[in-house]
Amino acid sequence: MSKKQKLLVQMVSNQKNVRFDDLMLLATHLGFNLERVSGSHHHLRHHTLSIKLNLQSAQGQAKPYQVRQLLVMIEMHQLRMEDES
Repeated sequence: MSKKQKLLVQMVSNQKNVRFDDLMLLATHLGFNLERVSGSHHHLRHHTLSIKLNLQSAQGQAKPYQVRQLLVMIEMHQLRMEDES
């Protein structure tokens, strides 16, 4: 299991203890590109689908509801890591 897959499994099991950098890394590997940063808000857009994601860091931690939002998007749109087939 790759580091990215382990990170995803960790996020599914515990959405409260996720580092913001790890959430951004996972979003990037799922095909999201950083569109802009406005204050603490990081605006991301998927490169092939028309879905947007807004993430904020809370003292270096990801907000649990935003982790859940990404997990729902993964399931709804059947997103896969870019290096997987």
